[in-house]
Amino acid sequence: MDKKSKSTKRLQAAKEINRIVFEYYMECSQAKAKGIPVGWMPPMNGAIEIFYAMGLQPVFPENWSPVCAAFGLAPQNFEISENMGYSIDLCGYLRNIIGYVHGPIETSQCILGNLPVPDFLLSPGGGCVPVMKIFHALERRFPDAAVFRADLPQVALNDIQPHHIQYAVQEIQRLISFIEETTGRKMDYDKLEEAVALSDKACALWDEIMSYRRYIPTPFSAAEIGIMFVMVTRQGTRIAVDFLEKVLDELKDRVARKQGVIPEEKIRLFWDNIPLWYNLGLFNYFEEMNGVVVAETYSTAWSIRLDARDPIKALALKSLKSYPLVSCVSMDNRMDSIVKACKEYSIDGVIFHRNKSCLPITLGQMDIKRRLEEQLQIPSIIIDADHMDERNFFPAQFRNRADAFMEMLLAKRKATS
Repeated sequence: MDKKSKSTKRLQAAKEINRIVFEYYMECSQAKAKGIPVGWMPPMNGAIEIFYAMGLQPVFPENWSPVCAAFGLAPQNFEISENMGYSIDLCGYLRNIIGYVHGPIETSQCILGNLPVPDFLLSPGGGCVPVMKIFHALERRFPDAAVFRADLPQVALNDIQPHHIQYAVQEIQRLISFIEETTGRKMDYDKLEEAVALSDKACALWDEIMSYRRYIPTPFSAAEIGIMFVMVTRQGTRIAVDFLEKVLDELKDRVARKQGVIPEEKIRLFWDNIPLWYNLGLFNYFEEMNGVVVAETYSTAWSIRLDARDPIKALALKSLKSYPLVSCVSMDNRMDSIVKACKEYSIDGVIFHRNKSCLPITLGQMDIKRRLEEQLQIPSIIIDADHMDERNFFPAQFRNRADAFMEMLLAKRKATS
């Protein structure tokens, strides 16, 4: 196995994601020429629907980082940020985007073009610390951009109270006023309701798509995780809904024909933590020994149902709930969610990615590992890597651990069959 490899995709609809990615970044690069105001924002919030309702161009610098990793552009960005004094121990998303905006943003030859310079920034007051620090750095890099400094309480899902929702509603209203003043465009609340309804439809489709992975054999694997792109960048649009409907139709057909990812599925695997964006081919590695990664932690972060009858409140709730789904969650809830997934998806083994670039969602893996073994008798393996920086991934070490793990799972299956 090489340090870099692309995943092998089986879904025809998933292959269409390449066109959707290309068209999105072409929209970004052409927005300025078309007079469309450009705003940079963090992912996982209620602002994207506002942007699409107002005819603005949303740009997600954090999402650009995995794109850079996939296209082999991240190493040059790391070199720039590290020469600026940013430690190699910091989040890879942060180091990549800092390096990019201080270098290749004006010279990159990527086929996706360059990100447009922002007219305004949505600087978050919540979420993970690296995301906040990314936007602090972007404020310095783009001093002419107007800045909206968002403020949201950091509370666990089960602790959200009416006063938290009320505060978040006020923040959404303040954001709309800021955008109206900055861009000169007025909010069309009928369009906002439509955008929220489309987001809800996309989330409903996403949930149904994920549920089809419970079938044995599973109709698609983590190697297709790129379909998540529409949930990050296209929520609130017909583009996301139409694409996900195609994915769902194809899955229904594959399940009806009992067509799995590989000819003989023997081992069903769960992946914990963020994938290796520069090496999604790693998911295919297990297929050589009849194993398929049928579920993962990361895909659960992109589905929050929304009530379009009250779009402002819906977006406020989305802003409160997004990060606690993955990175601001208690250890008990994280354990419970993985145990639940292992039961629902008939998991035989778990792969814990000990991620150097994202320690918050790496913490507690040993405790979860122990609970899975004691409560469900599900074995697991820990691999050391990094979701952005290939220098922290060692293929030979991975092969040795993965091969031994799969041999053990196959022996266990044979002994119990």
